[in-house]
Amino acid sequence: MNAYDSEPWRDFAVGTAGASAALVGLLFVAISINLQAIIKLPHIPNRAGHALVVLATPVFLSVVLLVPQGAVPLGTELIVLAVVAGPLLGWLAAPRRRSRETPVVAWALLVVGPAVALALGPLLAGIGVLTTSIGGLYWVPVAMVIALLGGLCNAWVLMIEIIR
Repeated sequence: MNAYDSEPWRDFAVGTAGASAALVGLLFVAISINLQAIIKLPHIPNRAGHALVVLATPVFLSVVLLVPQGAVPLGTELIVLAVVAGPLLGWLAAPRRRSRETPVVAWALLVVGPAVALALGPLLAGIGVLTTSIGGLYWVPVAMVIALLGGLCNAWVLMIEIIR
C-alpha cells in the first residue's frame, strides 16, 4: 500500500465515511431524545458538541481522501483540516470544561485523547504526504480509530449515563 497516494485508500475512506456519518446521525438522535437532560447538566452540552466534532471529523478526512488529487493538494488539505479541527477540539476538551464528576483518567481517554489524535493525525499525515516521510497517510486510520472509539464512548454517556 502506498502511504503517499490516496488512491489505494479509497475503500478505507468510503467505509469510514459511511460509518462515521451513520454514527453522527445516531448521535443527533440520542441528543434529541435526551435533550432536556443534556441541557440541565452544566458540562454535558459541551461533551455533546465534542462528540459531534469527534465523530464528524473522520467524515471530512474521508472526503479529503476520496477526492482525486495529487500529493500537494492532499497534504495541504490534511494540514488545513488539522488546523481547523485541532483548535476547536482543544477548546472543547479544555480542562475547565471537565465536569468534577468525570474522573481525570476517563476525561483524558475519552475527551483529550480523541482531540489530540484528530489534531495530530491529519497534521502528521499531511506533512508526511508533502515530504514523503514519517508514514504519510498511515496516521489517518490511527486518528480515525481513536476518534471513533472516543466518540462512541461519549455517545454512550449522552444516551445512557446521563439518565441514570
